[in-house]
Amino acid sequence: MRDPLAEPSDLIRSVSRALRVLEAVGRAPKGLTVKQIARRCELTVATTYHLVRTLAYEGYVIRREDGTYIVGLEIADRYRELVTAFRGPAVVGETLRRAALDSGYSHFLGRFVGGQVAITAVVEGARSPYLEDLMPGFDEAAHATALGKAMLATLTAEQRFRYLREYGMRPFTATTLTTVEAFEADLAAGDRRGMQMELGQFRQGVACAAVLVAPDKDIERRVVLACAMPAGELMTSARVVRAKLLTVARTVAESLTTEP
Repeated sequence: MRDPLAEPSDLIRSVSRALRVLEAVGRAPKGLTVKQIARRCELTVATTYHLVRTLAYEGYVIRREDGTYIVGLEIADRYRELVTAFRGPAVVGETLRRAALDSGYSHFLGRFVGGQVAITAVVEGARSPYLEDLMPGFDEAAHATALGKAMLATLTAEQRFRYLREYGMRPFTATTLTTVEAFEADLAAGDRRGMQMELGQFRQGVACAAVLVAPDKDIERRVVLACAMPAGELMTSARVVRAKLLTVARTVAESLTTEP
């Protein structure tokens, strides 16, 4: 949601409108006509037509034979560039792939991006349940994932309070923590354990564990490592999971020192 009070005085309206068109088309996998796009973006048909023609020329939308528009391949190119930039040095990706292969668990890296907790790298493991939401760029559910907890644990209590107040504590499952008091107690338990955890708080039957990779005074240079698995496996193997995560985290930390 855009904050109207934060709108820059030199906002370029045509660029803003083009991005709204892209967002509308991206949310409609079956495609939209120009009139449908105009209605959803609250624009005139004439303005929408010019914007769509420009976006199609640049490859960001594609016009199909039935007259509807879908997102273009240039979007995929920008996404790949985003994933590469988020992940960091190529050796980081190799480290995650090796960890996922050895353990069978999907591994994730997370950072603060624009002040929000976001997943910045993912390598899937054969033994982990598939979590379609958890991909690079996912910036929701910080209170319900171990990755998010490990990131928020690097903040002060006041900073966490403001974060949770701004982004909310949506109940993803019946066991999701939805109060600041319960969340703070959970973080404290994770600090004592040396690893943040969640059991079925984001997805029923799935667990996640996370450790800090790189502390830093700069909030957006802090990095955490997490892995996901069936909930029962974390309950019986928490110490082993923690030891393996810390080993991988040390290797990732060393790799990140090559980052400019």
